[in-house]
Amino acid sequence: MSLDTQPVKPHERLQTALSDDLASVGALIRERMASEHAPRIPEVTAHLVEAGGKRVRPMLTLAAARICGYEGPYHVHLAATVEFIHTATLLHDDVVDESAQRRGRPAANLLWDNKSSVLVGDYLFARSFQLMTDAGRLDVLKVLSNASAVIAEGEVLQLTAAQDLTTSEDIYLQVVRGKTAALFSAATQVGGMIADAPDAVVQAFYSYGDALGVSFQIADDILDFAGDTAKTGKNVGDDFRERKLTLPLIKAIAAGGDADRDFWVRTIEKGKQEDGDLDHALQLLAKHEALEQSRQDALAWSETAKKALDAVPQGALTDMLSDLADYVVSRLN
Repeated sequence: MSLDTQPVKPHERLQTALSDDLASVGALIRERMASEHAPRIPEVTAHLVEAGGKRVRPMLTLAAARICGYEGPYHVHLAATVEFIHTATLLHDDVVDESAQRRGRPAANLLWDNKSSVLVGDYLFARSFQLMTDAGRLDVLKVLSNASAVIAEGEVLQLTAAQDLTTSEDIYLQVVRGKTAALFSAATQVGGMIADAPDAVVQAFYSYGDALGVSFQIADDILDFAGDTAKTGKNVGDDFRERKLTLPLIKAIAAGGDADRDFWVRTIEKGKQEDGDLDHALQLLAKHEALEQSRQDALAWSETAKKALDAVPQGALTDMLSDLADYVVSRLN
C-alpha cells in the first residue's frame, strides 16, 4: 500500500527524525540478506526491499525505543528483524494470492518463480530469528517469535474463511489481527521493551500498534475497491478476483437480499466470475454503503491507536506516531 499520496506525510517526518537509525537498519539488512552460496537470495530480496517500501514497521520499533530514551544499538537489530519478517510474509503472500504486482512492480514470483519466492521467504524468516537473538533478550525474542506464529496462523485462517460467505466481522478481525496487526503491535512493543520501559508504557505501545495495524488493513481493503492503481501499486478489484472476503464485502453480503446472495455465491463461493461482475460488485458495495461503513470502522481504530499514546512519554516522535494513525485513514477521504 502506498503512504505517499497525501500532502502531509508523517512517515516522511519519521524518516527524517530517525534517519541515522534507518541508515543503520538498511546497512544491517543488506549485510544479513547476503548469501555466499545462493546469489538468488539477495537478488529476490533486493527486488522487494528496494522497491520503495516506506519501512513503517521498523520505524515503529525505532520510534518507540527513542521515545523511551534508549541509547543502545539493539533497536536497530530489532527493526531489521521486523522488516525481514514483513518481507518474508510478502514473498509468501504473493505466491498464495498469485499476485501480479507488489509495490507497483512485478511480484517476485513472476520474475523468478514460486519456488524461489517461498524458499527466499523461508531464508528471511531464519535470518530474522538470528537477528532477534542478537539483543540477548528472551522476553523480546518471545514477543517476536509469537508474532511470527500469529502471522502464519492469520494467513491460514484467511484461507479457510476467504470464500465462506458466513464469515463474520469478528472472524475478519481475527484474521487482520493475525496477518497484519500482529507485526505492528510487536514492532512497537519490543521498541519499548528494549528500552526497559515500564510495563504500562510497553502495553500502550502494543495497543497502539494493534489498533494502527487494524486501521491500516481496513484502509487497504477499502482501497482495493476505491483506490488508484498508480498510487496503491495494486490493481482495483484484486481482492474480489481472488475471492477474498474483506470487510467491505462482508458488510455488503450481510446487508443484501437473496438476489445479492446468489451473486456472491457464484462469484466468491464458486469462483465463477464473468465480465462485468466487478462492476456489479462495486454497485452492491455502494448500494449498501459498505465502503463508507468500513471507513468509519477504520477511523474508529485510528482513534483507538491515538488514545493509546496518552500513556507513553510525550514529544515530537509521539506526535508523529499520532499523526501516522490519522494519515493511514486520511487516504480514504
